[in-house]
Formats: sequence, structure tokens, C-alpha cells
Amino acid sequence: MEPRIHDNTEQSRFEIDTDAGPAGFAEYQLRDEGRTFAFVHTVIDPAFEGQGLGGKLARAALDAVRDRGAHVLPYCPFIRGWIAKHQEYVTLVPEEKRAAFDL
Repeated sequence: MEPRIHDNTEQSRFEIDTDAGPAGFAEYQLRDEGRTFAFVHTVIDPAFEGQGLGGKLARAALDAVRDRGAHVLPYCPFIRGWIAKHQEYVTLVPEEKRAAFDL
């Protein structure tokens, strides 16, 4: 079964769950009255590493931010690296902030 990803707004993080249990999360801080998601930390449980779940989590989280019309500040190295590899997501980072993130 495909993993499930949801926004746990109470804990300010997108979470990924599998049939075997919780697999990880991407933590964020809301800024600018919710118009900017500052991603600060991403974790995939070692038991689930190597299954592509981090990428699925990143894509779903960034798609959710895009659907809300919000921006991203990728302080988390994993999210920043994922955006760098998937150039279609660079536009989520405000243009004037991209150089600070090497994007």
C-alpha cells in the first residue's frame, strides 16, 4: 500500500505513515501569517531508509505548500537538496532568498 502523508498542524510537521507505522516527518515553522513555510528538520526512521519515502514526503509537503499559495524557506538540508534536484520546485523559494540557499 502507498504511504500516507498528512499535515499535522498541531505539531507543525508533515508526516508520512506506512502500513508498518510512522516512517518520518518534515518539521516546519510558519512565518508571515502562514504565507511562508520554513522547513527546519526532516527525519526518516532508519527502519524505513532506502525506500524513497523521504522524496515522497518532500514532494507531498512542497505540493501542499504550493496548493496553499505559500512560499518555502528550505533551512533543512534534505528539503534544500531535494528542491535543488527538482528545479520545478525552486519557484516556491522567494527569488530574493534563493542565493542564500544556493538555489
